[in-house]
Amino acid sequence: MAIRAVVFDLDGLMFDTEALFFRVSSEVLESRGKRFTREIMRALIGRRAAEVAGWLKTMAGIEEPPEIILAEIRERFGAEVDSAVHPMPGLFALLDHLHRRALPAAVATSSGRAYADRLLNGHGLAGRFAFVLTAEDVTRGKPDPEIYRLAADRFAVGAGELLVLEDSPAGVEAARGAGAVAVAVPHEHSPAEALRAADLIVPRLDDPALLALVDGPADRRKSS
Repeated sequence: MAIRAVVFDLDGLMFDTEALFFRVSSEVLESRGKRFTREIMRALIGRRAAEVAGWLKTMAGIEEPPEIILAEIRERFGAEVDSAVHPMPGLFALLDHLHRRALPAAVATSSGRAYADRLLNGHGLAGRFAFVLTAEDVTRGKPDPEIYRLAADRFAVGAGELLVLEDSPAGVEAARGAGAVAVAVPHEHSPAEALRAADLIVPRLDDPALLALVDGPADRRKSS
């Protein structure tokens, strides 16, 4: 089935936010005599803030209300996000490729709308997407497929015609659960072995295998 629309996750997929989140989370927990491990990080990736609190309390063994810790993490993260976060390799090349192919793109993130707008506007990307879906647009977060089903409905395409780009196990599960084609891009905090459920795993967003999947069969390709 041909790909008719593409949906991007945000954190860790479009932007290298995970490194900053891991650093500030580690600093906040260390100030309380706790450790923010890579295992905790991997469990949190792709999930909504409302769900992160419970995971953090259980896995880090904190006694303080997790909402207080998360508030401090968000404050430190927000103070650096504009300067410390950068687009992931191949992002602009892939967006240009989609534009040449006249394939519409959207964003579907577990983060909030104000934060998503801040990142997209700050990097001049807001105008590259048909719409942005955030935590406020769904009742159930990833790994539930609700957000990607909603994306397919907004595009008026079949689930199998939707290509989803993700970096987390929760995101891949959501995409597969919606019936979309799931492509995963691993990174330091979300290794390839945790993303095996994806239909395709590529090292970066402009990988030739991903571009070929976007293009579809040779006889369908438009000239660039």
